[in-house]
Amino acid sequence: MLSDFLLLLFGTVTGMFPLDSPWNISFAGCGFLGIYHVGVASCLHEHAPFLVQNARHIYGASAGALTATSLVTGVCLGDTGAGIIEVAKEARKRFLGPMHPSFNLVKIMRLLLQRTLPDDCHERASGRLGISLTRVTDGENVLVSHFNNKEELIQACVCSAFIPVYCGLIPPTLQGVRYVDGGISDNLPQYELKNTITVSPFCGESDICPRDTSTNLHELRFTNTSIQFTLTNLYRVSRALFPPDPMILKAMCKQGYKDALHFLKRNGLLNFNGPLRDRPLLVNGEENEDCNDDEEKNNNHDKKEEKPHLEERAEMVHTSSSAEDHIIIQLPLPLHRALIEACVERRSLMRSLSNLLPVRMASAMMVPYTLPLESAVSLIVRLLEWLPDVQEDVGWIQEQLLKVLQRVCRQTSRSIFRQVSARFFCQLELHHSQSLPSRFSSTSLFPTWANGSSSAVQDVIKRLDQYKRQLLSGVLCVNMNLQGSFKTGLMSPSQSSSSIMSTEGLTMRIDCLNRPPAADSGDTMGGS
Repeated sequence: MLSDFLLLLFGTVTGMFPLDSPWNISFAGCGFLGIYHVGVASCLHEHAPFLVQNARHIYGASAGALTATSLVTGVCLGDTGAGIIEVAKEARKRFLGPMHPSFNLVKIMRLLLQRTLPDDCHERASGRLGISLTRVTDGENVLVSHFNNKEELIQACVCSAFIPVYCGLIPPTLQGVRYVDGGISDNLPQYELKNTITVSPFCGESDICPRDTSTNLHELRFTNTSIQFTLTNLYRVSRALFPPDPMILKAMCKQGYKDALHFLKRNGLLNFNGPLRDRPLLVNGEENEDCNDDEEKNNNHDKKEEKPHLEERAEMVHTSSSAEDHIIIQLPLPLHRALIEACVERRSLMRSLSNLLPVRMASAMMVPYTLPLESAVSLIVRLLEWLPDVQEDVGWIQEQLLKVLQRVCRQTSRSIFRQVSARFFCQLELHHSQSLPSRFSSTSLFPTWANGSSSAVQDVIKRLDQYKRQLLSGVLCVNMNLQGSFKTGLMSPSQSSSSIMSTEGLTMRIDCLNRPPAADSGDTMGGS
C-alpha cells in the first residue's frame, strides 16, 4: 500500500517520466562517438538500475548497438569504453586514419566482440535487445531481436555498423540476407514511442544529449535523429568517422555520464530505486537500512512510516545538487581505470623514435612511396581472408550487376518508346489535319483556289492577302464600267470589252478617285 502511494505521489509530483507503463531505451548511431553512450549507460546502471533492468527493450543502431548489446548482456562497460579507445588509437596510427587500406574496422570489431561477449549472450539478448539494420535489396529498416547463437549476435552488430565504402564494398550477411548500417534507414529506433528514453551524442531534442549554449533554433533530422545547427555539433559530426585524441574520447564519456545524471535529476529518478520499491538510493549508490524486515509489520506501521519516508525523500532531493557535483567529477572506478589505461600510450623504443619530429617528417615525405606498397600488401591479405566467401560474394555481385543492367535497359527502352510514340502521334495528327474535308475547314468561305494543300501558316496568310487585293480591284472595275456606260451612252460589246481590257483597272481606278462626286451626279442627270 505504501509503495502504491509513493508511486502515485512520485508520478503526479514529477509528471515527467511515467513509470506506470513499460519503457524502452534507444541509443543513436554515432560512429566513434559511441563512447558517449558508454558514459550514459554507466550512469543509468549505477544510479537508476531499475531503468535498465525493467526496460522492455533496449534498441541501438550502428555504434549504439554495441553499447546496447553490452548493457543487455552484462558486459563490463569499462571494457567496452576501452575497446572503443583502442580502435580509435589503431585508426589514428595511420596516415589516412580509418580510410587507410590496412585498417580493417570490421575485423577489429568482430575480434573485440568475440573477446568481450559471454558465451550465453544470445540468450540474454533475445527478446530484449533490438538492433537496427538496413536491408540492401530495398533499403527498408529491419529490427532484429532474436539470435540463435553468439556468432549471430556478433554478425548483427557488424551489419549494423557496416558503412558502405567506409568499411568495405561487399556488405555482410545475416541469415542469408545482406544488410548495411542501420543508421541509414533508422538511426534512433522506436523514438516515436511514448516512453522511449532516447540517447544521442549530438545536441538536439533527444532525452539524453549534450546541451550546447546556442540560440540557433534550426536543426537537421537525420533518419529520426535531431541534430541542432551548432559549431560544437559540427565538430562532433566530423569526429564521428575520424576519431579524435583518446583524451577527448574520455571527456566525451564523462559528458555522457553528466548528461544522464542531469536527466535523472530532472525527472526525479536520481534517488529512486524503482517503481515498486519504497527505499530510495543514496547518492553514493548504497541503500538505506531496512526499517522493517517483516511484511506484516510494514502493513501495520504504514501510516507511521509514511511521513518519515516522505521527509527523507524531500531531504535527498534537496541535497542532490551538491552531491551531484561530486558524482560528475569521478566516474565509476572500473570505468575510470579502464579509460585511463586505454588512453595511456605504451612506451617503447620504436614508439619513442617514431614520435621524433625528424622521423615524422621523413615518414610524411615517404608516403607517396610507402602507401602503394602498404595498399598492395593489405589487398593481398584481404583477398586471402576473402577466399572462403568468394563464391557467395561473386554470385551476389553478378546478381546485382544483372539487376543494374536490367534496370538501365528498362529505363532506356521506356525513354525510346516515349520518343518514338510522341513522333508517331505527331505525324498522325498532322496527316489527319491535312486530310480533313474542305467543308469542315474555316477556309470554306474563300474561293477554292485559296484552299491549297500547303499547311504552312505563312502560305495561308499570303494567299488570303492576295485574294483580298484582287477582290478590291474587281469591285473598283465594276464601278468604273457603270460610270463609263452612263457617260458615253450605248456601246457595242466589242468596244466595251476592249475599253475594260485596255484600262486594266489601274486607269479606271485613278479616274474614279479623281472625279468629284457632284460632277458625277450632274453628268448622270444630264445624260438622262
